[in-house]
Amino acid sequence: MRGTWGRLDGWFFALALLVGAGAVGYLSSRHDVIADWSKDGRASLSTESRAVLDHLKGPVEIVSYANPQSDLRQTVASFIERYRRAKPDLSLRFVDPQQDPAAMRELGITVDGALIVHYEGREQRLDELSERSLTNALERLARGGERIVAFVTGDGERRADGVANADLGTFMSQLEGRGMRAVPLNFSQVTGVPLHTDLVVLASPSLALPPGAVKALTDYVDNGGNLLWLSEPTNDDLGLQPLASALGVRILPGVLVDGQGAALGLKDPRMIALGDYPPHAITRGLTLTTLFPQASALAQVTQSGWQVKPFLRSGPQSWTEFQPIENDKPTDIRFDADAGELKGPLDFGFAMTRLSPSPDKGEQRAVVIGDGDFLSNTFLGNGGNRALGERVFDWLLGDDALVNMPPRGAPDRALQITQGQLNAVTLGFLIGLPLLLLIAGSFIAWRRRRA
Repeated sequence: MRGTWGRLDGWFFALALLVGAGAVGYLSSRHDVIADWSKDGRASLSTESRAVLDHLKGPVEIVSYANPQSDLRQTVASFIERYRRAKPDLSLRFVDPQQDPAAMRELGITVDGALIVHYEGREQRLDELSERSLTNALERLARGGERIVAFVTGDGERRADGVANADLGTFMSQLEGRGMRAVPLNFSQVTGVPLHTDLVVLASPSLALPPGAVKALTDYVDNGGNLLWLSEPTNDDLGLQPLASALGVRILPGVLVDGQGAALGLKDPRMIALGDYPPHAITRGLTLTTLFPQASALAQVTQSGWQVKPFLRSGPQSWTEFQPIENDKPTDIRFDADAGELKGPLDFGFAMTRLSPSPDKGEQRAVVIGDGDFLSNTFLGNGGNRALGERVFDWLLGDDALVNMPPRGAPDRALQITQGQLNAVTLGFLIGLPLLLLIAGSFIAWRRRRA
């Protein structure tokens, strides 16, 4: 009897196993369950991409021009499905490029699998299938069109396309992928800022600007133009006082130093590290640490109709140092109130708004920052420097919905270890692990012989 029940139990177990497997197969064919346990979900659609999709309020159509005889359509469909799960009104449509070659030439389709993204009557074309390229295209559509950013040149300014350490080429190449186009503005060739310029950037001139260039910039601001001015600690007269007066600000003498930097491991007191910020739309939700190599403090001196709000401020242990700081003795300084040095906290970043004097414009915006190194090729990768720079540009261009986008890029996947730690790991795998296996095997063999 017991044997009969045992056999029945075995049959029941086998039947239950088959029913369970069939149920799992049936449910899996009709429902998708996806889980990403990696840090910040970086194995699936990034936080940045989901935030861009949240800003697209209407339907998005993606047209893929892929050959139906290849496996590319399945690859494209699987890739776009990640976006569709985050935005259900995003659709994908395939077109066979071989059906109408003339239409393909007119559209400029030269790559099998090229995508054209349509949103609110605008479109973006992609020849590369990657999350960064598609998300950038969606962000350009959300921005509403390409933005023209004019960089003043000709007086030793940081170059927007430069590769030197002090230039801004790396940062601007990343912004161009998001819908901004940098153009040079040399006042030796033009007498004023061209029309349809969305933003003018004066990035740390090292030479005095000609009076005509200063007047052109001042007229541009007086007529409602948006401006980003990156200044530097200097005692030289660059002829920019009329521009400073138009903005109602003053660049204070000396260089900002901070005694708190030593506790953070910064050997040079001219390095200003910020982890918290005065409340403003630019810095709202920004938790990343930013690093400013050499900054000058700012002050509001006149009421010129601007609403001025600081968004960068040094710590209580900072001050404006007037004495030259030697690189080999950067800590040999002290606060000297008798010399006129000012004790912190001190503002070195102003965001200004006012009703535009131009009747065809709304709000006019300007930003003055007492440092330009933080966006340079050398220092852009430090902490949240890039994220802060993107927020500044988005705010100045009026793209408020894009200001508080999550920081770009995945967490660092590189393992930082010293040479000694690397040697220990190498010896462990080459000698330690084989020796451990040999000892374990010898012990097992010895036990068996005794048994």
